[in-house]
Amino acid sequence: MAGKIPDLEVQTRAGTGKGAARAARRNGMVPGIVYGGGEDPQPIQIPFNGLLKQLRAGRFMSTLQNMKIEGQDDVRVICRNVQRDLVKDLPTHIDFMRLRRTTKIALFIHVDVVGEDVSPGLKKGGVLTLVRPEVELVVTAGDIPESITIDVSETEVGENITISSVKLPEGAKATIDRDFVIATLSAPSSLKSAGDDEDEAAEGEDAPEAEAAAEE
Repeated sequence: MAGKIPDLEVQTRAGTGKGAARAARRNGMVPGIVYGGGEDPQPIQIPFNGLLKQLRAGRFMSTLQNMKIEGQDDVRVICRNVQRDLVKDLPTHIDFMRLRRTTKIALFIHVDVVGEDVSPGLKKGGVLTLVRPEVELVVTAGDIPESITIDVSETEVGENITISSVKLPEGAKATIDRDFVIATLSAPSSLKSAGDDEDEAAEGEDAPEAEAAAEE
């Protein structure tokens, strides 16, 4: 995850039940609850427009958040459920779970690249493509890395960088149980085009010989 854990500002919500939830919605808020972490559940509410923007940005339910409530200590949380209106598909209620430092959780972690200035493949004009700019890892809530690093300093054209070549943080593990590709170093389009032209030329040179053989 690049950068610091994002803040999520919420408000305490007075009362529970359908009546209190409807009142929150009339005031432009989305009612919710925070639970877990060895503490009692706490009713909250979040501004509707801000929540909708974050939901539309994607990966809201796999992003660790630093929940801020006025008068209380900040707490790390992750969204566990978003109830939506069946017709409008808009959020009507949201659940968050508090995380202890030892809690294991799946998060998307940003991928950094080093060694580009000395990569033999890049010096030959190769093109580096990040197939996965982020990789989903199971990590400990109290020790979340800002990023993982891939090294292309010895990568040649046509080679791939896979998850098995990456040194993961201690205790972290990829959620995909196979050696998947993170980045590729492919030949530049100019070399590919030249290769295609050579193949077509070779086919053209073989054509007269084939015609002559057919006439005989």
